[in-house]
Amino acid sequence: MFSLFRRPQQVKASLTKTRASFLTRLTALVAKNEINEEFWSALEETLIGADVGVETTVALVDKLRARAEKEHVRDASRVQEMLKEELTAILEIPNDKLQMTNHQSPITVLVVGVNGSGKTTSIAKLTNYYKAQNKKVILAAADTFRAAAIDQLKIWGQRVGVDVVAHQPGADPGAVAFDAWQSAHARRADYLVVDTAGRLQTKFNLMKELEKIARVLQKNDASAPHETFLVLDAVTGQNGLQQAREFKKATPLTGLILTKLDGTAKGGIVFAIAKELQVPIKFIGTGEAIDDFAEFDAKEFVEGLFE
Repeated sequence: MFSLFRRPQQVKASLTKTRASFLTRLTALVAKNEINEEFWSALEETLIGADVGVETTVALVDKLRARAEKEHVRDASRVQEMLKEELTAILEIPNDKLQMTNHQSPITVLVVGVNGSGKTTSIAKLTNYYKAQNKKVILAAADTFRAAAIDQLKIWGQRVGVDVVAHQPGADPGAVAFDAWQSAHARRADYLVVDTAGRLQTKFNLMKELEKIARVLQKNDASAPHETFLVLDAVTGQNGLQQAREFKKATPLTGLILTKLDGTAKGGIVFAIAKELQVPIKFIGTGEAIDDFAEFDAKEFVEGLFE
């Protein structure tokens, strides 16, 4: 059963560019039906070409070779099926769904990511996703270093129909988060979604800032933040993986939101990120519209890559 925000065709369509390059190579390789050294080398090239990453690819192909030998596989189409199984396994990271337990205290979601990754748009889509479940949402404009970020969040808040708590540009992000929590609590909001600054070039300051926001939130609710989502731009490929490494050092991540998947032929970066970080991918952006936002499902994603 699929919700409004997890449509198989939507996910499949977003993978068009990746599938076009990846599946064309793989189909030609499987058609030869010769499992030899050349086959394994070509499979490695195909996976690396889809930006699965060298380390992930080598480990994956080694595992497939071992399975093929153990199971006495001689048919290349069977190797393709095994590849689907192994790719799905990489993505099936335990993904605990947060349950609303105390309506008096809003579920607090920190959203982090570099500027330009699609962070603010993803916040709007996430808010729309929550609202579709009849949840009340308040946004906090805690990226106070850029006036444009505050204005952009306010515009999205108006479009989606939610209130945005904001201070003047340059204000203390922790103070914004504190006031936003108080407002969300007073209005009995289900979710408080907090936008944060995305400045990786000052990693130390970024880490301290995120820690401070968390501490301030914990003055109101010791269990906050309940979720910390990292927004990654799929188009950036291996750069996105590097960004993810740095943010994971800066703050405990509970999930990833992958954006702009429809704009890249290198959607294989999903596997490299999942394998290295062991952080579940929770949502993917599948287009530009507000509801082009899908709950992530490993099997559905892999099927979309192969169909």
